[in-house]
Amino acid sequence: MAKNYRPIPIPATVQVTTGAGQVTVNGKLGELKLPLLAGVEAEIKDKELVVSAGAGVPRARVGTVRALVRNAIVGVTEGYEKALQVRGMGYRVQKAGAGVQISCGYSHQVDVTIPAGLSVDVNQLPNPDDTKQQMFEIVLKGIDKQLVGEVAAEIHTIKPPDNYQGKGIRYRGERVVKKAGKRAVGSQG
Repeated sequence: MAKNYRPIPIPATVQVTTGAGQVTVNGKLGELKLPLLAGVEAEIKDKELVVSAGAGVPRARVGTVRALVRNAIVGVTEGYEKALQVRGMGYRVQKAGAGVQISCGYSHQVDVTIPAGLSVDVNQLPNPDDTKQQMFEIVLKGIDKQLVGEVAAEIHTIKPPDNYQGKGIRYRGERVVKKAGKRAVGSQG
């Protein structure tokens, strides 16, 4: 006995097709193909995608497929964007070929290759905290939410933000709580 879950509405500007164990979502920004998990079925009824599961299939699988399809629909209509800010004295970011080149305090520059399907922009911003530190912003855009997040996380791990001076690579809007240094703590007593 198959149990149906809440259907996903399909916008008029998006084409969704099912078959061969996958769901294909086509929109103005591109096309995404999503494989269906074992025991999960998808069919289109009245401009809605209905995801169902057979007996004995965990409910979590249906929820995962629903979320992936919904993310794909948003991706092909609006797209996804992640922005990272690079802050620090002497830190620089520039586009280089199919990726970006980051100078962030290491003895060498770090090259990050951006996969096909993503676009990258690099902007220099004024730093609101300290006039000496330069601040660059890396903006990743694409239709695949997972790929955008994965590349952003890879760039973030190159130089996570420092808790003492605040320099490093952080997501836009990420709050870094600065710690008092040893000198500041030792002079309070």
